Amino acid sequence: MSAPVVDIASAIQSTSIKHHPDPAHDLNPSTAASAKKPVSPTTSISSKADSIPESAVRPIPRRANLPPLPDMRFEQSYLASLQGAESWWSILWITGRDQVVLPLVQGMLWTLLLSGWRYWNRGAQFQGATIGSKVRRWWWGVNNWKIPEETQEAISEKAGEFYTAQMGGPD
Repeated sequence: MSAPVVDIASAIQSTSIKHHPDPAHDLNPSTAASAKKPVSPTTSISSKADSIPESAVRPIPRRANLPPLPDMRFEQSYLASLQGAESWWSILWITGRDQVVLPLVQGMLWTLLLSGWRYWNRGAQFQGATIGSKVRRWWWGVNNWKIPEETQEAISEKAGEFYTAQMGGPD
């Protein structure tokens, strides 16, 4: 038997999920700008402040027209991957893979991608043939600013100095 606290938390989480959302009811509430009705001389305007709108008295009936919302919580996918585990070693492997290895690999790949983009973009700022480079050169010319005329070697050297300062060089 599991702990009552875990059972209560599980019950609260499972009851808060709408399995059949309806766009007529579950989206943001309507405002005065949502419905535009033309005014005509025959339209009667109720001036009673205490009148209840008919939409509140007789709401639109719900119908299931959207699929259930997918469960994107991490623990559900983790528990699903643990179902095939047959020993403690396989549970340790799955846990280590999902909690340590995959986030580490994802972080490394993201950092390498951003570092490569930064290195490439540093050299392509003024030498590029894209629209952004052309606009930048035009803007610098309009303002009579001096466009830097650096060689690729100088740019590479600056980038190398920058990364050595950021990542730490050989001691």
